[in-house]
Amino acid sequence: MANPLLEQHLLPPFSRIAPEHAEPAITQLISRNKAELQRLLDEQQHYTWDNLLAPLEAMEDELANAWSPVSHLNAVCNSDALRTAYNRCLAELSDYNTWLGQHQQLHDAYQSIRSSAAFDHLDAARRKAIDNALRDFRLAGVALPPAQKTRYAALRKRGSELSSTFAEHVLDATNAWKKAVTLDQLRGLPESALASARHAAQLAGETGYLITLELPSYLPVMTYCEDRSLREEVYTAYATRASDVPGSNSDWDNTAIIEETLDLRRELAQLLGFASYAQLSLATKMADSPDRVLGFLEQLGRHSLPQARRERDELRDFAREAGLEDLQAWDVAFYSEKLKQQRYAVSQEDIRPYLPASRALEGLFEVVNRLYGISVHEVTDFDSYHPDVQLFELREDGAAIARFYLDLYARADKRGGAWMDTCRTRRDSAHGIQLPVAYLVCNFTAPIDGKPSLLTHTELTTLFHEFGHGLHHMLTQQTVAPVSGINGVPWDAVELPSQFLENWCWEPDALAFITGHHETGEALPQALLDKLLAARNFQSAMTMMRQLEFALFDFRLHLNWGNPDAGSVQQILDDVRAEFAVLQPPPFNRFQNSFTHVFAGGYAAGYYSYKWAEVLSADAYSRFEEEGVFNSVAGAAFRHCVLERGGAQDPMELFVMFRGREPDTAALLRHSGIAA
Repeated sequence: MANPLLEQHLLPPFSRIAPEHAEPAITQLISRNKAELQRLLDEQQHYTWDNLLAPLEAMEDELANAWSPVSHLNAVCNSDALRTAYNRCLAELSDYNTWLGQHQQLHDAYQSIRSSAAFDHLDAARRKAIDNALRDFRLAGVALPPAQKTRYAALRKRGSELSSTFAEHVLDATNAWKKAVTLDQLRGLPESALASARHAAQLAGETGYLITLELPSYLPVMTYCEDRSLREEVYTAYATRASDVPGSNSDWDNTAIIEETLDLRRELAQLLGFASYAQLSLATKMADSPDRVLGFLEQLGRHSLPQARRERDELRDFAREAGLEDLQAWDVAFYSEKLKQQRYAVSQEDIRPYLPASRALEGLFEVVNRLYGISVHEVTDFDSYHPDVQLFELREDGAAIARFYLDLYARADKRGGAWMDTCRTRRDSAHGIQLPVAYLVCNFTAPIDGKPSLLTHTELTTLFHEFGHGLHHMLTQQTVAPVSGINGVPWDAVELPSQFLENWCWEPDALAFITGHHETGEALPQALLDKLLAARNFQSAMTMMRQLEFALFDFRLHLNWGNPDAGSVQQILDDVRAEFAVLQPPPFNRFQNSFTHVFAGGYAAGYYSYKWAEVLSADAYSRFEEEGVFNSVAGAAFRHCVLERGGAQDPMELFVMFRGREPDTAALLRHSGIAA
């Protein structure tokens, strides 16, 4: 039987890919790569880029192109069969990557190229790829004694298993909770949320209304539902997902997984000579020490905490005036929305009719066209994996330069959140330049009963954020895969392009064409725009402290775990909250048990990257504030200095090239409405 994952395709043949194709394809490609690499190493006496590293890159790209659709489908169309196949492949890939990283002969070949006179004649991208590879060999334990290499491999493999299981538990716990409710219980919810709840009930074969823990269902309940007891019940279910709290299903408890993950990360770091996993994490980031990270976060906290406390006190006073003496976690979003309405007379629901998803996309593409001179065109004839998915092509001067899949709407068996991932990487190939292809995934409310999907302004910024990541991948001019697009970019710099693009969601000149009423086409009225902009920094200091809480918890956890005085995971989180949280969650809250960024993603000891990159983003955007938000010279400079360079150059050098100086936190505090 032909295996589509072993065939060469411009784009993945999704309709032909079945779970049973995954493991045979990955096994065969890994075996082929191992044999071919060994042949290349044994046949050459003098290693060069062309006779070793270029063929190795081509083999690795073929493996990546086979694995990419399997990994993507596991995230967006999860099933038992696919999950089993994915996890089996994950174990093989972990073993293979460890084998590569600890291959002494390959390391020595890289080192010989690095030490040769020819190295100086390579272009900057190839030199950077070689230097990164030598660093990564060290971090993969190439210099360890045999017994420690074996232990390292076991730790990496187990870490992959734990990460996958953690994510599965969160998905399963989220999908398992559903509640049938009456219209009276949902009093206060906007019609769009009620329509979604009716639709969810219909899909489940029930009458009435059904609410779930998927964000398009959860957030409206927490924000608008007047039934406080229902808000408490839904909050409790959400905050105890995949936990040990009585009433949550113990089959999906992530508590032991978190502790085992932290243990093995610490052991892994110490095997490589680092005192903690936090220090290992920083070996590939812009920040050069734990003190630098902690100092950065704590400085932002000191600036923001007084204002955050004032915002909290205002909220408590407002709730008290409304008759609520004991403001609880399940009341915060509800009364915050009421206070925002009273103060600014604007809500997300007021904006929603002016943000049909199709119009928001057109507006996004127009922003990108004005900034970078590229156009976006939908491709209607393609092999898809779900009816909701769209395919688009980026063109410049009429020629295609990149493509991306867009998967906008929430559904069962699709991972929550929003993300961008790689489908194809731009690189030199035997057939010419392989164009970059991205996956862009969100979880917005789907169109229902012939009515379009209407976004909130928060969802609009999410869309722009993920497209910013996509542009970083798609506008790269690099042709060396390890530094092309987001590859090779330090994790604390990778959020710069995404957060940067969010700024246009707040620009009146941009909102004039981003928005358009779904029935009349009318742009957002000036009065509503004024209210939206006035409310931009509502509770911004509280939001800042919440993000700092996440970042400090993650970093302190990975810095101190295993030390005699560190305490449990919960104790470390409680200590951070005592110092930085302005609203203490209830004791049963198990936020950490669904913290997928850190325990099932790439953000371990790196969640601070969001704030780190936000400083870069705010300061970079200040150039557009000075020169014009659609200034083509500034747009071309950002494209050239940041988006096109990928990981081929140090990100601080690139920032200075664009801005003329190193970044300053003042712009972020100013944009957040927090006094510096």
